Amino acid sequence: MALDLDRFDVLTFDCYGTLIDWEAGLLAALRVALPDAGAIDDDALLATYARHEAEAERPPYRPYRDVLAAGVRGVAADHRLELANDAVVRFSECVRDWPAFPDSAEALGRLHERYRLGVITNCDTDLFAASQERLGTGFDWVITAETARAYKPALAGFELAFATIGVPRERILHVAQSLYHDHVPAKRLGLASVWIDRRHDRPGAGATPPAAAEPDETYPSMKAFADAVSARRP
Repeated sequence: MALDLDRFDVLTFDCYGTLIDWEAGLLAALRVALPDAGAIDDDALLATYARHEAEAERPPYRPYRDVLAAGVRGVAADHRLELANDAVVRFSECVRDWPAFPDSAEALGRLHERYRLGVITNCDTDLFAASQERLGTGFDWVITAETARAYKPALAGFELAFATIGVPRERILHVAQSLYHDHVPAKRLGLASVWIDRRHDRPGAGATPPAAAEPDETYPSMKAFADAVSARRP
């Protein structure tokens, strides 16, 4: 049965992987930081990075720049690659260069005509601000890992969002790509969720650790989701 989209007043989004193409951004930055990694294929680099990032995001909280640094150092160590200190510093700022998916800004604009929008993101607040400029959307609420002092899949970011938004959670729909970071905790909290399966035509989990969850609906893109919302409007 199709999700009743009239149930919801608020859409909350994951940013990286859902709205911003973090795999393309990560790969570009990894290739610059690790020029000797040419023989390693993209999926292997992403899978290695995903493992080290997830470990670095465990408590105690550290800034996302430090998480990025730990991730690239882990990739270099696992693949026995040289990594210069200045390359680590540059990599820790690479979020600023990550591109938005081509459909994100237009889809968010359409969705904002019907819903209030929030974002719950595993990022430093100032780095997310650079991504928000690329998206061209003024979110009604922004919850970063820096403000929550924790990274998804920990529940703190969601709980801070509930307290900040002040809307019953049954009126909130969470929209995200990562099963591991978003849909698993959303379901633990009783949130309805939509999976933007950006990797629908590619095997593997990419830059996120593998996980199992049951989102309420699945779409291959933000455009497809926004189209579905428009088609169900009375």
